[in-house]
Amino acid sequence: MTHTSQTTASRGTWRELLGSRYAPIASVLAGGVLLEASNVYLTTSLLPTIVGEIGGAEFYAWTMMTFLLASVISSMLVSRILTQQGAVRAYLLALGLFALGSLLCAVSPWMSALLFGRAVQGLGGGLLAGLGYALIQRALPERLWARGAALVSAMWGVGNIIGPVVGGIFAQLDAWRVTFVGLAVVSALIGIVVVRALPRTTRGRSSESLPWASLLLLSGGVAAVGVASVVPVGLGTAVALIVGVTLGIWFLRHEKRGSHGILPRVTFLAGSSLGWVYVTVAVLAFAIGTEAFIPLFGQEIGGLAPFIAGLLGAALSLGWSITQVFTANASGIRSRRALIITGPVVVAIGLAAYGLLQHEGPSTLVVVLWFLTLFVAGAGIGLGFPHLTVAALGSTSGDEEGAKAAAAVNTVFIIASAFSAAMAGVLVNLAMPDIVASARLLMLVFAGVTVLGVFVARGASWGIGLTSDDEGATEASTTTDTTTQ
Repeated sequence: MTHTSQTTASRGTWRELLGSRYAPIASVLAGGVLLEASNVYLTTSLLPTIVGEIGGAEFYAWTMMTFLLASVISSMLVSRILTQQGAVRAYLLALGLFALGSLLCAVSPWMSALLFGRAVQGLGGGLLAGLGYALIQRALPERLWARGAALVSAMWGVGNIIGPVVGGIFAQLDAWRVTFVGLAVVSALIGIVVVRALPRTTRGRSSESLPWASLLLLSGGVAAVGVASVVPVGLGTAVALIVGVTLGIWFLRHEKRGSHGILPRVTFLAGSSLGWVYVTVAVLAFAIGTEAFIPLFGQEIGGLAPFIAGLLGAALSLGWSITQVFTANASGIRSRRALIITGPVVVAIGLAAYGLLQHEGPSTLVVVLWFLTLFVAGAGIGLGFPHLTVAALGSTSGDEEGAKAAAAVNTVFIIASAFSAAMAGVLVNLAMPDIVASARLLMLVFAGVTVLGVFVARGASWGIGLTSDDEGATEASTTTDTTTQ
């Protein structure tokens, strides 16, 4: 075997990940995250039809908040459940909860029953998403971590595309109950693959007690932010946001001082890059909060048909998903660090450009530029996201701490998405009824927040280069540089 082929083999390839040996494992990891991701927007698309049949319009916004809150709670327990139950049992538990919640939604006679079903769905979905990240380290060789992370995280973007499309079709057919039954069937099919293909990891007792205080503080903070997004703009919004931020800060202080928590202990050690990795993930996820309002802007400002406006909303997710497929191939330490640092800048440029292009009666060229700028913003998320996940995976030692580090990427992502969605709602309402001003305010403020992520991304980038493979790459790079000189 030549030196070049040896280097390629050590890096791993997409062909290897999607080949006969690892494809079943990859399908389980990606499929679980896709169920969670697509379900959020699928249900949103179905809600007008659901409310028309069973009522409960006053709880419209709570269907998403209930699901996200339950997802956050269960995602914080991933490492503990994985340690105690092993990979196969943990996945079957998650799929079972998701299927049960879906069936409860399918048979709901009134809104309160639907909300309960959504909560059960969320418990299963949070576990599925967290396991998708946590099992990368245990089920795949290190050379495939970056591609596995890219595949798994790309499912959030794919779900944001599939969810509205599938939901819209079944809403048009007035078959929303069938949709939830279909989700349960898909869960069962993934369960069959789990039993046949997923490696049976060792089971044992968790070395830590259940972090009740952290769970209560963080779930309370997310719930408060969720309330801010559903109450009228004013004093209630401000109070809810302040409570949410206060509980979030309290959670971080408790995690830093406590002996057992949700985040790995190394997160708070001096010199560790893991904390910066999580903050960078949060900054990138923050940009996704704009997606809920982009179809509205497309219809109201651009006069686009609902289906075309929906595709406009998916442009950001499409850019994110496609870009990750290519950036996951980056193997040099310097190139991966550069991708992580550049990502927030590209996101900010895309969002700001889209905001500045908003005006009444846009031409066809301007609408095309809307798609392009949103695609660019999404591409910025995809530039470094796979390598941030790998940096988290390589930052700890031990199975349980490793699972914590990986699952926390998903937890941070969900929390940041929920918080950004609430902030987006507040900003849009501030400038109403001027829809153009609302669009500009939302995009420019979010662009400003995102560009600040460059500073934290620099700290996160130093998490690249900690594994033995990276050390080898560094030595090879040094040798090459010396030879060149």
